[in-house]
Amino acid sequence: MNKSNLILDGHKLAWHSERVKAWSRGERVAPITIDCALTPKCTYNCVYCYGQLQRPEDQPLSWERIALFLDDAAEIGVKAVSFVSDGESTCSPYLYDAILRGYNNGLDMALGTNGYLLKDDRLNDILPVLTYLRFNMSAGEPDRYAEIHGCKEECFDKVCNTIKKAVAIKKQQGLAVTIGLQMVLMPQFQDQIIPLTKLGKELGVDYFVIKHCSDDEQGSLGVDYSKYDDMVELLKEAENYSDETYLVKAKWSKIFSSGKRTYSRCYGAPLILQMSGSGLVAPCGMLFADKYKHFHIGSIKEQSFKEIWNSDRYWEVMGELISPGFDARTDCGTLCLQHKVNEYLWEIKNNDAEVLEGKGEKPQHVNFI
Repeated sequence: MNKSNLILDGHKLAWHSERVKAWSRGERVAPITIDCALTPKCTYNCVYCYGQLQRPEDQPLSWERIALFLDDAAEIGVKAVSFVSDGESTCSPYLYDAILRGYNNGLDMALGTNGYLLKDDRLNDILPVLTYLRFNMSAGEPDRYAEIHGCKEECFDKVCNTIKKAVAIKKQQGLAVTIGLQMVLMPQFQDQIIPLTKLGKELGVDYFVIKHCSDDEQGSLGVDYSKYDDMVELLKEAENYSDETYLVKAKWSKIFSSGKRTYSRCYGAPLILQMSGSGLVAPCGMLFADKYKHFHIGSIKEQSFKEIWNSDRYWEVMGELISPGFDARTDCGTLCLQHKVNEYLWEIKNNDAEVLEGKGEKPQHVNFI
């Protein structure tokens, strides 16, 4: 793995300059990346989960709707689909077929999962076609893992064994897929930073990324962002475990942003869109809850994604996010998926910054912006 071109704290829009230019001209552009789930269900009850604040309808998507969505996404020009959103996609019986369908359509495919229901006997099918496989893991010790993720302690061993098998398959077959761990860091989890860093190295994954915890505008999860300031040395210690085959990276720019935005409009949604495991299409995951219905665009259970994307409703909602009536600093939660993209696009729209052109070697996962 070439660690130098793995961007874990930033964005990759410089390598999509033509679409950014089209967006800046006001054209109706297809998302570069869609972050979605195949079901709103989950096997865990993580204490930091933003999904618990939303409570979407608990009906998974049918294969017919999933397949049509993946066909539409490829047809309109989407480049990558990540099964990462508000549900645990391994709860869907169609996960493996969906990954293969998207890949065969020419889409880059990725999966973020807690790994508990991931079938070891299907790893050989999906690893060759995934761009990355990310295990969401916020503790390196079984008892703390069970406490933080709201599951049984034995889940820890199953997930670790699945990661080991995935790493072995990658090495045996010389696959390009990137296998990593992601920790959602709440201040009260800091005791798990080093154990999880060491575990990642032991398991043989390519990277371990430590990210902030997002909260809603009311602070419902109770994240005290000021306490991240006390973790600088601990996070640096974790990063020092990096070597030629293992990258440890803290998302410094978000962790130490105090949950604050420097922009007031959301420009990023047309380029990186989110979809709920319920089938709901909305600009971002923070707007899935019923109280944000005025931002809900449609559902792939009722319309094709292509029809939704072509609809006036889709572009009306995107327009509202950049209107004077919307303020991203107060009207939605903290540190969203589009945060780094929004910082960049804000400068283009409001401070006449130039559209950057990607130079040199393309970064890994280039279509997951």
